[in-house]
Amino acid sequence: QVQLVESGGGLVQAGGSLRLSCAASGRTFSTYAMGWFRQAPGKDREFVAGISWRGSRIYYADSVKGRFTISRDNAKNTVYLQINSLKPEDTAVYYCAAEDKVGSIMVVTTITGYTYWGQGTQVTVSS
Repeated sequence: QVQLVESGGGLVQAGGSLRLSCAASGRTFSTYAMGWFRQAPGKDREFVAGISWRGSRIYYADSVKGRFTISRDNAKNTVYLQINSLKPEDTAVYYCAAEDKVGSIMVVTTITGYTYWGQGTQVTVSS
């Protein structure tokens, strides 16, 4: 089992920045591919960014390329999502997810590809 706890969300003005963190506990974090998703009110949960277990591969949704940066610190069992130039349409609950991918450099981009999920952190962007 892996437990994931997100933090760092909040209310921010458009154009501002936030850094979300996802702390993992339980099993060996370093073997897990990690991802960030978001769900806006009335919309489906969508993929935002993913990183392979060694961090060698990263993938972003087109809507966030150039503004979002995913990274991981395996020594701290934490994955981060740096969000810059925030827009009102970025308002959503942001979730991190984990999937054991030891031996694979795969980045998981689908909801069904992840077994473990955090409870989410709210990001609200005012215009």
